[in-house]
Amino acid sequence: KDHIAKTDRSCRFSLLLLDLEEHYFEQHTAYNLTGRGPEANRRTSGSLKICSKSIIFEPDDAVKPILKILLKDCKGIGAVEETGHNPFIESKPACILIETKQIYLIKEENVVAPYKYERGEKKVTFQLEVPGKTEDVVQMLLQLHRASCLDKQGDQTAMVAAILQSRLARTCFDKNSFQHVTENPHMECVAEMVSPLVTNAGHVCITDCNLYFQPMNSYPDLVVQIGLHSVRRIYKRRHGLRPLGLEVFCTENDLCSDIYLMFYSTKERDELYYYIATFLENHIAECTAESYMLQWQRGHISNYQYLLHLNNLADRSVNDLSQYPVFPWVISDYSSTQMDLLNPASFRDLRKPIGALNTERLERLLERYRDMPEPRFMYGSHYSSPGYVLFYLVRVAPEHMLCLQNGRFDQADRMFNSVGETWKNCLEGGTDFKELIPEFYGSDSSFLKNLLGLNLGRRQGGGRVENVELPSWASDPDDFLEKMRLALESQYVSEHLHEWIDLIFGYKQRGSEAVAAHNVYICQCVCLCFCSIEDPDQKIAMLTQILEFGQTPRQLFVTHHPQRITPRFHNLSATPSLSSSELSPSSPSMESFEDLTEESKKMAWSNMNKLALQSRHKIHKEAVTGVTVTLSGDSIFSTSQDSTLKMFSKENGLQRSMSFSNMALSSCLMLPDDKIVVCSSWDNNVYFYSIAYGRRQDTLMGHDDAVSHICWRDDKLYTASWDSTVKIWKCVADDISSNKRTQFDLLAEFEHEAGVNTLDLSPAGTLLATGTKEGTLTLWDIANPLPLNQLTCHSGKIHQVAFSPDSRHVLSVGEDSCLVVTDVQTGMLLATVHAEQEQRCFCWDGNTVLSGGMSGDLSVWDLLSSKVIHKIPAHSGAVTCMWMNEQCSTIITGGVDKQIILWKPEY
Repeated sequence: KDHIAKTDRSCRFSLLLLDLEEHYFEQHTAYNLTGRGPEANRRTSGSLKICSKSIIFEPDDAVKPILKILLKDCKGIGAVEETGHNPFIESKPACILIETKQIYLIKEENVVAPYKYERGEKKVTFQLEVPGKTEDVVQMLLQLHRASCLDKQGDQTAMVAAILQSRLARTCFDKNSFQHVTENPHMECVAEMVSPLVTNAGHVCITDCNLYFQPMNSYPDLVVQIGLHSVRRIYKRRHGLRPLGLEVFCTENDLCSDIYLMFYSTKERDELYYYIATFLENHIAECTAESYMLQWQRGHISNYQYLLHLNNLADRSVNDLSQYPVFPWVISDYSSTQMDLLNPASFRDLRKPIGALNTERLERLLERYRDMPEPRFMYGSHYSSPGYVLFYLVRVAPEHMLCLQNGRFDQADRMFNSVGETWKNCLEGGTDFKELIPEFYGSDSSFLKNLLGLNLGRRQGGGRVENVELPSWASDPDDFLEKMRLALESQYVSEHLHEWIDLIFGYKQRGSEAVAAHNVYICQCVCLCFCSIEDPDQKIAMLTQILEFGQTPRQLFVTHHPQRITPRFHNLSATPSLSSSELSPSSPSMESFEDLTEESKKMAWSNMNKLALQSRHKIHKEAVTGVTVTLSGDSIFSTSQDSTLKMFSKENGLQRSMSFSNMALSSCLMLPDDKIVVCSSWDNNVYFYSIAYGRRQDTLMGHDDAVSHICWRDDKLYTASWDSTVKIWKCVADDISSNKRTQFDLLAEFEHEAGVNTLDLSPAGTLLATGTKEGTLTLWDIANPLPLNQLTCHSGKIHQVAFSPDSRHVLSVGEDSCLVVTDVQTGMLLATVHAEQEQRCFCWDGNTVLSGGMSGDLSVWDLLSSKVIHKIPAHSGAVTCMWMNEQCSTIITGGVDKQIILWKPEY
């Protein structure tokens, strides 16, 4: 990951040696000829880099400085033959002669330091190792030199862009870079890979397996490859105020992306974006600000995580310093010896922007604002800009600072010398309104220490600029960051963070609300004007202003941001205790159609190895996915991947067939009044079928991907989906049965890291167990929707989870062929049983398990001995679903063989 603070310094050359908006075309092995001394001493071997605005020579000897010659400083560029003292004899071209008025000397002795330069008329000679390329290189340099000498900046940029596009058009993606010979390319185009302050042009290719980027100059690697299966998040980006960017993440919560691409057309960007999004099994795409807001509000994610997500959604990226993630100052006390997080006076007022915290300064700024012509602004600088980001990070990113400031560090007294001084200047300075960056709340404190031993200058008092001076309440940099994290997650900040979000990402960001909140910046005026400008010189000038002033984040909210529900926040890191009702055996259901007793259940389970086949029914065209039965037992309903719901009986056979869409149905259940069958579908919907009216009664459209499983209890419907959520809906059975139009109110939402494949409610209806496609089992408290326990107990998809009758344990089966028993209260794995084959579905009584496997057999397991007691031949393919009545006296199974089989224990 090329995070700004993790720049590789093993190679002396980097794109940061180029000017802003400059392109690196090619490199050649070459010698710098000095013209004096013995042959060995006057030939310096190295690499000659041809760039759009400069020529750079990197000597192999790391002691010698890198030479940089700006093309605009060149008076002459030509090809000559090296002939000792007279390089101008007309002959076979073998050398390149550069006549320039100044040369930059960089990284002498391999030390990162401000650039040195030699002024005056200079003649520099380079000899290529392959002389035959000399003429081509000279012609390239002459063409780029002409571009650098054009009067208007817009004309210079246009000519360089034409040269770049011509170069890209003459090449294409090298398919020898494919990871597999069987890969099928879907799309190829040209783009630029973006990293802080620099871009690198090349070819993008996406196949059915991988995303590739091949730099035109083969720097720093021949190819960058990202497996599509590893992609977790993708974001469309606004780059240089234009909708051309795409950023790809292969992790869930990392600050750094795996690649950031800038395309030359929005159409190509969007095509690549949608291909990746639709390729992924779970259709991973951008989560909305509203979904993250709900997670944060309920305490599912921390303040830090929420701010990272909002920054991502608002186009903020660590790869774009003009849109670097912005975080708030939350502490206002940097002078006390102890930090008091219970004292509101220790905190900054999050209702106000930095510029409005000092009343006297604000009055002076407002006075100027009232007398200003349109477009007016209150603050002549922004709260986030490339200069501010590097102000904080100069100790870990010195080359970025030198790149931004033309080879110079800032004056020593204007450096980031002290946290307290910086805060004071943000309160009192006439032009300093900067907020913080995520690093202040992270775990890497290196940006506060001069670990590289940089010579950053001496202050007026004579002291050298070294480590950042910390507040008295911090014992060292790591302690400082830890206390800053505690402050960010504190009760006070949790109660007021929504007010700061209103300013930065919300409704107070622009318009009359921004004026009323004293929240108007110069860069807002700049960005608003950009789209209306057609003159290329003005556009370039405006993009230069963006680099100086920064950009306001994309607006995410247009109304008041809700406050966090802080009581739940207190329990974020604690495990809520289980209710006593969950730890005692549950009583039989009052809705059962028979008078059930524990003795009759025990009798049924003790004879489960004596299952007798009652009847077979082949009524579907694809695999059966779910079975449910009326309370009387007269009618059986089944769902299938053939998209149909079937109604049949043992005596009369098939009675009805219904289809709601052309997508597979995944499960079904019967509402307790015996009038409505509820079906979940791969088309993201849940359907309610009226048995009495013989039609679809209602539809719940509540998910962004397939609904995989459903449960119902006490007028609440629980839906699991491959969109990584489980949702609880108000679902009154009487209203649906009475033909009323139902209002499905969303009562709660449970977020997961992967698609949810199965769920189960505890007998008392107060606990929920969920299993994901990535093998994670999560236990939830319905009354307080925070994970009680979460563990990855399978190495692949979890097919089914189910509570034991006493709610003490959960059993899960997965595609890793394991049966896993988990303790509900502690979250510990109690037992893992390895089966000979994958088990797809099951029923259990807490000790004995009846499961259906891939071969089609039913297996009876004794969990105490971890052994199969009995095997029963059943289906000719995998058993895909299993239903058991309350008395455990009737079992129905469905399979891939499209059959439904009815069973009874014989005793």
